[in-house]
Amino acid sequence: MSLGNTRTQKDFARKTQIAASAIALMGTTTTATAQDLTQTLPQEVGTVAPALMAYITDGLFGTVWNAETLSMRDRALVTFAAMVTRGEGAQLGEFTALALDAGVTPAELSETITHLAFYTGWGNATAAAQAMAPVYAARGASADDLPGASPDLLPLNQKAEDARQNMVQNTYGDVSQGVVDYTQEMLFLDLWLRPDLAPRDRSLVTVAGLIAAGQPEQMTFHLNRAMDNGLTQTEAGGMLAHLAFYAGWPRVFSAMPVAKEVFANRAQ
Repeated sequence: MSLGNTRTQKDFARKTQIAASAIALMGTTTTATAQDLTQTLPQEVGTVAPALMAYITDGLFGTVWNAETLSMRDRALVTFAAMVTRGEGAQLGEFTALALDAGVTPAELSETITHLAFYTGWGNATAAAQAMAPVYAARGASADDLPGASPDLLPLNQKAEDARQNMVQNTYGDVSQGVVDYTQEMLFLDLWLRPDLAPRDRSLVTVAGLIAAGQPEQMTFHLNRAMDNGLTQTEAGGMLAHLAFYAGWPRVFSAMPVAKEVFANRAQ
């Protein structure tokens, strides 16, 4: 083993300990630990890119995941949604385990990929299911732990849905009536009313997915809906900062003007 590799491994161990100490300060609100975070990181990173390792362990694991703007559970769910959206199946198993350790239930993760199938594409969702299956098997998650195909739906806000449907119908009915109909029947009269993912969390993963996909033009409606469902401005800002690392700075900066406008309009 070369001296350079020895130093790299020592640096990795030191920085992992730094991350562990920082995250330990988060308290007892979650069972996820610094060790859970480091298990999401391929060991080859330290060998190939020591500087990247330092940014990850000191900056991302030691600082970003420790920020109070979002709970560990929310960060795990946002990260999971971003990775599903971006088709990053190679690491999704580790982030599935992390989310479970952070307090997200198997039912909520199952419902998340079902939801994101409509917003990020069927292929991403089915690939995510393949990556998640071994983790579920290892954790003993059974069919009884997962959402059914036809649960009793949450109550519908008929006034809000009528307004949304009328706007979409009037704007796009002559472009594709099929899209208009499927949007109402499958999404807003069914998917969005499924009970195994809370409305706030359903909005959270939707906005995270839109940012990760680089589709800020769809954010105005969904960020407003998220805040109507209980997401705070502080949490929304924390989500943007978190996603800068997992979706990239350009996508987040493309989303920032939309978020700024939503915040300003809601403050009036």
